[in-house]
Amino acid sequence: MTKILAIANQKGGVGKTTTAINLGTALASISKSVLVVDLDPQGNASTGLGIERKDRHRTTYDLLIGDAKLSEIAVKAQQVDGLDIVPSTVELSGADIELRNAERGRFQLREALRPRGENGAGSLPYDYVLIDCPPSLNYLTVNALVAAHSVLVPLQCEYFALEGLSQLLYTVSRVRKSLNPELQIQGVVLTMFDRRSKLSGQVADDARENLGDLVYETIVPRNSKIAEAPQHGVPALVHDITSPGSQAYIKLANEVLRREHDLVA
Repeated sequence: MTKILAIANQKGGVGKTTTAINLGTALASISKSVLVVDLDPQGNASTGLGIERKDRHRTTYDLLIGDAKLSEIAVKAQQVDGLDIVPSTVELSGADIELRNAERGRFQLREALRPRGENGAGSLPYDYVLIDCPPSLNYLTVNALVAAHSVLVPLQCEYFALEGLSQLLYTVSRVRKSLNPELQIQGVVLTMFDRRSKLSGQVADDARENLGDLVYETIVPRNSKIAEAPQHGVPALVHDITSPGSQAYIKLANEVLRREHDLVA
């Protein structure tokens, strides 16, 4: 049965896209079939997986407004076997307004990913769908939360990191109560950790104290190879699998698999 994870945090620059493409690559490397849905109008996940803008003929916008089916839009990621992506362009920014005016605007992505009669999205040809959300709590993000089984939250190890998290958790709680009762928090992953910085250590400690077992053991370090990879249109795991950042995402993939097993159990 396909598992759908929304990768969300309304703050920008926390590592959502980096997490989506590298977690997806790590899962694909252990023979999981994975789809990344680029739900950010900036389209960075599409770029990071080697899909040039001129080649994005059908996108998440077409999926959300019902102009095309998932099978007609998903394309293969460059240099990563077993990983597909639904690309995005800036056109998607207009979908937020259109969705607000649609009768079932909050359910458009769910209906595209979880066909009627398929409560668990069992008919999709993927083990995992990772939704890369935009850096805001708009209708696009609500669509992702309504479609998802669980939420994975990247949290950067910087000042004010925990400040906006409460709003996201509140939004998840509201979506669970009124729109998607099965929605759960899969976990919080600490990103951009600088072992030389006392602040990074303090933020990590505060996160574990406040969030407990929600925080993954894996910590993703601030790493030059992660930063360089998008310039080459490949995930960090393809750019340099030996780098600390790549190894962290491999470890994270294993944690995600264990937690999914525990959630099902």
